[in-house]
Amino acid sequence: MGKVVTLGEIMLRLSTETGIRLSGAHHFQAHYGGGEANVGISLANFAHEVYFASKVPDNALGHAVKRHLNSYGVSTKHLLFGGDRLGTYYMEAGVGERAASIIYDRAYSSFAEMTTLEWDMETLLEEVDILHLSGITPALSKSWKALVMRCIQIAKNHEVKISFDINYRGKLWSQKEAGETIRQILPYVDFCSAGKMDALYLLGMKEYKGNEDELIDYYQQMQKAYPNIQLFYSTKRTVHSASAHTLVGTLWMNEQYYESCVHVMDPIVDRVGGGDAFSAGILHGILEEKEAQTIVEFATAASALKHTVHGDCSPFSVEEIESFMAAGSGKIDR
Repeated sequence: MGKVVTLGEIMLRLSTETGIRLSGAHHFQAHYGGGEANVGISLANFAHEVYFASKVPDNALGHAVKRHLNSYGVSTKHLLFGGDRLGTYYMEAGVGERAASIIYDRAYSSFAEMTTLEWDMETLLEEVDILHLSGITPALSKSWKALVMRCIQIAKNHEVKISFDINYRGKLWSQKEAGETIRQILPYVDFCSAGKMDALYLLGMKEYKGNEDELIDYYQQMQKAYPNIQLFYSTKRTVHSASAHTLVGTLWMNEQYYESCVHVMDPIVDRVGGGDAFSAGILHGILEEKEAQTIVEFATAASALKHTVHGDCSPFSVEEIESFMAAGSGKIDR
């Protein structure tokens, strides 16, 4: 088992029920979540030693975050308390041809307002195998752009592997600003979640016009630009409706392309966090030194299962995911 630190913002999510618009909602379902926290929870479910580093207000909402993380076995030793508010986002559930919609209310949150790395970085990174970050964090403020780079540099000095999920959010920053920042980060990254759209619109790769699988070409281009990155991964999703998708996981490792079997997800209960479950599955495979095909199959199954439960995080264990993989979709586990 490995020791992992995930660092980022965790928020309160308020969601409408299916068929109810935000403008007409009278009550919401409440969940806590954030990309880095979701990855940490999955890895803790997989029996890894996981620490979540963030900052939340010292009030009932902040302490609820702590209980949420602890309930899944994630250590909150590095969860700071202070500041004025917990970031919030509102989600209008999608249905049929109408996609889900999100409104952020995260400005001036306790985490976003940080201007220094308030942790003892020596303690935070002690004997850590992987530090997991995402492109959401440097999008929050000018301070966090610099802090993410500083955090990465300190981690590299401690020989900690860097996992980075590009996780572009158009509502937080422009493609130009994101691309410039991410291109500064990637030379220090070891494991990267990046797909076709990231390659084209953030990393400036040439558009592929051949007849073979285009993703192989984009992975090759990214590998050439960033030879320090040991592997790239992403999913290919076909959206038939808001509640019916097909999903295939992909992995570029040791200059070879690997693809999972196809998962048909119909109906989807909750799509949010599916990518985080996939990332956690990839990192689990790395920590356990699994074969590439095994890694991508497990990660994709973990993501597919996440789509079957409400909330941002995945509650499934290794045994449950492997049982799902062995039994096949929809069969009874007796």
